[in-house]
Amino acid sequence: MATGVVITADGPNAAEVNSFTLRTANGQALEFIVGRLELGNGGLPSAHLREHMVSGEPITVSYHVENGANVADRYTDAIVPTTQPTLASAASPTPTASPTPTSTPSPESTAPPTQALPLRLDIEPFADGFQALTFVTNAGDGTGLLYVVEQRGVIWRIAPDGTVNQTLFLDITDRVGSGGERGLLGLAFHPGFADNGRFFLDYTDRDGDTVVSEFEVGADGLGAADSEGVLLGIDQPFANHNGGMLAFGPDGYLYIGTGDGGSAGDPQGNGQSLDTLLGKILRIDVNSGGDPYGIPPDNPWAGGQIPEVEHGRPEIWDWGLRNPWRFSFDRATGALWIGDVGQGQHEEVDAEPAGAGGRNYGWNVMEATHCYAIASCDKDGLTLPVAEYSHRLGCSITGGYVYRGRAYPGLVGQYVFSDYCSGNLWAIDAAEAIASGSIEPTQYGTTEINPTTFGEDESGELYVANGSGQVFRLVAR
Repeated sequence: MATGVVITADGPNAAEVNSFTLRTANGQALEFIVGRLELGNGGLPSAHLREHMVSGEPITVSYHVENGANVADRYTDAIVPTTQPTLASAASPTPTASPTPTSTPSPESTAPPTQALPLRLDIEPFADGFQALTFVTNAGDGTGLLYVVEQRGVIWRIAPDGTVNQTLFLDITDRVGSGGERGLLGLAFHPGFADNGRFFLDYTDRDGDTVVSEFEVGADGLGAADSEGVLLGIDQPFANHNGGMLAFGPDGYLYIGTGDGGSAGDPQGNGQSLDTLLGKILRIDVNSGGDPYGIPPDNPWAGGQIPEVEHGRPEIWDWGLRNPWRFSFDRATGALWIGDVGQGQHEEVDAEPAGAGGRNYGWNVMEATHCYAIASCDKDGLTLPVAEYSHRLGCSITGGYVYRGRAYPGLVGQYVFSDYCSGNLWAIDAAEAIASGSIEPTQYGTTEINPTTFGEDESGELYVANGSGQVFRLVAR
């Protein structure tokens, strides 16, 4: 049995839940598939899980393990009240040089302790009044505007002073299936947006499947909902792990993050399968005139660049990912940074130099640097994360950016990231992490929010948003 609070609940409609996540009192996040629930002796129906998620009242779950997944058999109101996990304390104004410990350090980890920076990270309010936010970005067009994405399917604009333009930039709520981990999840502006008005979205449709589409700006300067051209559709077998991140790399290609298809433990083996687009970073060419896109010639399976592997979908750039919810490119070096959400024990940060794709990040053979569900495993050919932390310190990584702004010179070159449950703010030296292959993150602060995403403005300053519709500016003190 397990007791805790419900932090996610996913299902096809308001009356049905087929998977949920429970956060226990020690901060561990357990994912469950809903089986045939026993309703006698206080047992509750799955629909009540959404009510518990909103109320925060704890529940007790009876379950069994099937094919590596936790299957819930029965749940009730918790017999005794449980306490919420205590958030890790914020870093002091002068952080120590000690690395943040993990509850079960990897025996093969050689991550060196890093010299802590003489600063503390925090957030300050920037704009609010939105509904659940999934992303924040800029168009790179010289306007200084921030674009904020609501999960339900709309996009707003914020001026550099925090003033919200009350005219929606785009509304596609008529085609977005929203709730749980579904919704409008990603937005990327074409590098030539100022001239061509092209932008790209990643969302789940009313059937729960992933859609990646191109849109254009109309004569009024707003996104034209009727200009949609679908580039890619991916069937989703479960309601969670939809990925959703989009970003143009320094090479001008569009990169797409996809989850492993959901449930728990990757029951379909999508992360390691090269026959599916699930559990991957994809890379496509939207400028080649392809129908509806082209394949970059240096993609791993565009021309047999990895001869020891005989087959693979040509769109694949990297694989072995569970749910790369947020990834980003270092605007100075072009390196790719991936925050891949873990299963039940560990969260990970993956990184690769510019153009160095074709990497297998290990899921579901590995969870971070640890063999998943078995005592030993074959690590040959796998790329391990450059940083990780245990679920003693959080439950779901919110990937961030390498800071390249001007406001905080001491933070330049640091990859900043957070966690949805704990709100901790960590940073690692980007150059050292890639050079050494392994580094311990240092915590520089804690927020009182559940961060859903980071964002970057045109000048390289960073922002944080949450599911309550608030946008914050990241500050260093």
